[in-house]
Parts: sequence; C-alpha cells; structure tokens
Amino acid sequence: MNDERAPSSFILHPSSFGRVAVIHDWLTGMRGGESVLEAILDAVPGADLFTLFHFPGSVSKKIESRRIVTSFLQPVARRVSDYRKLLPLFPASVRAWDFSGYDTVISSSHCVAKSIDPAGRPHLCYCHTPMRYIWDRFDDYFPRSRPLMRAAGRVAAAGLRTWDVETARGVTHFLANSHFVRDRIAKFYRRDAEVVHPFVDEEFLEPPIIDRRDDFHLVVSALVPYKNVELAVAACQESGRKLVVIGGGPLLDRLSSRSSPNVRFLGSVQRSSVIDHMARARSLILPGIEDFGITPLEAMALGTPVVALEGGGVLDTIEPGRTGIFFDAPVVQSLQKALGEVEAAEWDRAALRGAAAGFSRDRFSRELTSALQRIQRRT
Repeated sequence: MNDERAPSSFILHPSSFGRVAVIHDWLTGMRGGESVLEAILDAVPGADLFTLFHFPGSVSKKIESRRIVTSFLQPVARRVSDYRKLLPLFPASVRAWDFSGYDTVISSSHCVAKSIDPAGRPHLCYCHTPMRYIWDRFDDYFPRSRPLMRAAGRVAAAGLRTWDVETARGVTHFLANSHFVRDRIAKFYRRDAEVVHPFVDEEFLEPPIIDRRDDFHLVVSALVPYKNVELAVAACQESGRKLVVIGGGPLLDRLSSRSSPNVRFLGSVQRSSVIDHMARARSLILPGIEDFGITPLEAMALGTPVVALEGGGVLDTIEPGRTGIFFDAPVVQSLQKALGEVEAAEWDRAALRGAAAGFSRDRFSRELTSALQRIQRRT
C-alpha cells in the first residue's frame, strides 16, 4: 500500500523552507489526487495539512499521520451526501485560514485549495485541474435532469468564476499535471504553468507480465456521467465483445440493469483484483476525456495497451501503435474500429511497461523539489 512504501529519496531537509503548510481540497477517499498528495507530503516532512473536510479512515495512514486542520465545514460535511451543495460556502472556508505563521505554502488543488490567502508567502500550486464544476464541465455536475440543483449551481457559478480567476493571482507558480491542464490554466486564469506529470504506483510495475491474454476488454472508472463509460458498454454490447467494468458510482445500478451477458459489472474491488484484471485484459478502454489519467499508465505498467478517446491528458502518455490506440470521436463505430485494431496488433509488452516506468515517483519528486527551490529563490 502507498502508506507502507519507503519515502522518495528526494526529500527536502525539514528546515529548507521553514514552516510549510499543504492544502488539499478534501480528504474523503484515496484516488489519484491523494496519491500525489502523499508524494508532496513526503517532500516536506513536518508540514501541516489543511483541508475543507476530512473523514478519518478514508485516506492512507501516511496522510493521516500529519497534523490535519479542517475548516468550519467539517461538521456540516458529515451530514451532506453531495458536496456540490456546499459549493457556495467553499470560498469563505478556504479564505478563513491564516497562513501568516508559515514560510511556504503548497496547494494540491482540483477545486478551491489554490484560492487560499497565502499571506504573502511563496505559494506553489499543483493544479490537478481548474474547478470543473464552474468551467467546462458544469453540465456534467449540474445536469438538466435536476433543474433545482442546476439553477442553484448556475447562480453560484457566475460569482465563483470571477473569484476563481482573482484568487489565482495569489499563486506564485503553477504546476499542471498535464499539457491539457496547462492549457486550461492559461485559458481560465491567464497564467503559465509548468507540467509535472503524476506517477504510476510501483505496485503495478512489479507483477510478471502475462503475454497470453483472456478474451475481455476492461474499464476501470468511477461510474459518473463525464467518464462516458456508457460508450464502452454500448460498443461491446453491439459487437459482442466481452467487457469487464470495475468501479462504483451513481450510474452503476442503471448501467448494470441494462447490460447484456457479455458485459460484467464488478463494482468497487480491492487493488489486487484491479491488478489481476488489468494484467489479463486485451485492452483498457478509456472512453472519456481525462485531465491526466493515471489508469492508462497502470494498464501499460502491466503490459496492457490502452484504447482511448483522443484528447486530454492521454496525449501525454499514450504513443499510438506502441502503447495504445486512439479513437477520434465519442461514438460507437469509432471505438469499435479501435478495438478491432488493438485486437489485431502484436504488442511489445515490455515496451509498454518501460513507457509507464518513465512516469516514476522519483521523477515527480525531483521536479516538485526543483519547483519549490525556484519559487524560494524568487522571493
């Protein structure tokens, strides 16, 4: 598990940057952003961790071993199943913290963490994405099928966009997790960003590579609208290809109730089961646009090619014909064509693993450390 792994060799001396505060939007589960947070915390021993709300036991021991400071939303969040309802309160929550007693501030942000008031301190923001809720994925989070929620979201979003842009000025230097996100930072905030890719967990690079594959394709994803898992299901149902879908979410019941016998939904499973299925699948299907997408790297680490919609973060990680196949439109026929191509090709599975290994944790730590040193020299 991540919390048991030895820390990276690229650890800053505790006094290198004085007293450090790290801000992460919320701590409610271990996903890609929390793995990045772990690596950030490894680089700054002794840093305090600030977050809007934290559900103890939901993240790794390594994260929970830090001093964690929550916002005034902590007691409210325990009673709310959908955090979007609290969105209008996020600005006041993150601006209430006082960082005047710190020397360096690091935010790990996909929502409002980057919008803290750094009190004039050097502020390095690792941006997983500008806030999706209010920018280019508003319809995904506030669907027309929920008119009251959508109307409230629309009212809140207008002011939040202005606030989001204004508070970007408090960031000394942006790091983006992909060129796709760097472009979004430039579009929405009019700021430049340095690309520092996330990393693939060593756990996916350790198992022996299986050359002979079982007859199924795989999706590993949260089952939410913008992931577009329905496209993969439809393409396999129509063609008769076997598909295994791993992941939970609000669409699980609807998708599984409509599926044909060749499509299996496993829900949320243990990491070991994800690795087992990835190692045996003919391909991993990525049917939606991702800001970066760590799952394709995990598949590649196990020698499994990726079939992905061409766009977003996968443009940084997939080399067509060597580590995967792109399809150019989010329609069944386009995906089916790509699946036929991935099935017909001979894949150099060692080359797939080698490509994934280039996205290492040590490389991430080196680049993060370098960025921290540079913002210190500039202040």
